[in-house]
Amino acid sequence: MDGTAPLSVTLDDVRGAHKMLSGVARVTTMEGSRHLSSLVGAPVHLKCENLQRTGSFKIRGAYVRISGLRPEERAAGVVAASAGNHAQGVALAASLLGVHSTVFMPVGAPLPKVAATRDYGAEVRMTGTVVDETLHAAREYAEETGAVFIHPFDHPDVIAGQGTVGLEILEQCPEVRTVVVGIGGGGLAAGVAVAVKALRPEVRIVGVQAAGAAAYPPSLTAGRPVALDAVATMADGIMVGRPGDVPFALIRELVDDVVTVTEDQLSSALLLCLERAKLVVEPAGASSVAALLARPDAFEGPIVAVLSGGNVDPLLMQRILRHGMSAAGRYLSLRLLLTDRPGALATLLGVLSVVDANVTDISHVRTDPRLGLTEAEVELHLETKGPDHCAAVATALRDAGYTVLA
Repeated sequence: MDGTAPLSVTLDDVRGAHKMLSGVARVTTMEGSRHLSSLVGAPVHLKCENLQRTGSFKIRGAYVRISGLRPEERAAGVVAASAGNHAQGVALAASLLGVHSTVFMPVGAPLPKVAATRDYGAEVRMTGTVVDETLHAAREYAEETGAVFIHPFDHPDVIAGQGTVGLEILEQCPEVRTVVVGIGGGGLAAGVAVAVKALRPEVRIVGVQAAGAAAYPPSLTAGRPVALDAVATMADGIMVGRPGDVPFALIRELVDDVVTVTEDQLSSALLLCLERAKLVVEPAGASSVAALLARPDAFEGPIVAVLSGGNVDPLLMQRILRHGMSAAGRYLSLRLLLTDRPGALATLLGVLSVVDANVTDISHVRTDPRLGLTEAEVELHLETKGPDHCAAVATALRDAGYTVLA
């Protein structure tokens, strides 16, 4: 930090937000993780914003932003655009403050998130198929009606509200040496960095982005926000194609490093949180844990990993868990050829039984132009016990004379 320009959000702003949020946002728990600590070789603590009201940290910034509106602005109502977490945060914050809220959500938004946003008191309008189209509709609505547009991350009040997570981290884990936090537009990471660096400048702040939506690395290289041509990741909570101007300036000044994680690492992190910490976390919320799994030797402890949200659609959760189990070697899918004769399938299943592989699904194709007259193709989906077991299953099948195609 060279101090050449004043920061748009200060520690005093975050402290003011903290007072404002008393009795509104929960002081979420911090849980130690023995499993992650053993993997990383240093104490790891999980800051559980997935247990926050509305299921994510977003209520913090939304409430502070709406609280700061003038009476005539409150009378005009507020409008927001979001696929889920920000929508719910704005809806609840507005309801608590007696302000009418309209939230635009994309047509494909998960039904539980749409229902929750309505339950928190917002008028929900389904518009567009991607968040960019939804944002455009929300801005048009603001211009037409005078409603105040509540940006999900690109406003100092929102960042100050999210920064209260940083104050809680220092209170709950005063010995912390590294804070790892996911980055989408950058509001949470910027706010946490403001609070932590002001009070403990030696603490290292590491931001995490999904590799398929990593706008910050090229933007930091360019020295300005750079928009990606396309974004694609299961972590919809951090699927943002361009950094916000306000958080970008803070992150460039205060955040020590920004790393990326793959889809496999995200799904493995979600699975780990569910199995080992008994915490339901969405892919974006688990990005900090994914970074620890990807680089277990890269962080000085004690480490605090922020679990930023837990709003995951059950159907998506099912797919992600299967993906995570596959990435962890807990699922094995393969195709193989066998001779088409009575008892051939039973013999194959006997081989799998010997190596203790549990069949979850099987497809048996006997008529296909690709197959010889006496051939059949079998597609298997198996539950396995890890990469070594997967290799042992494939070896046993080949040793038994089967041609493994994939």
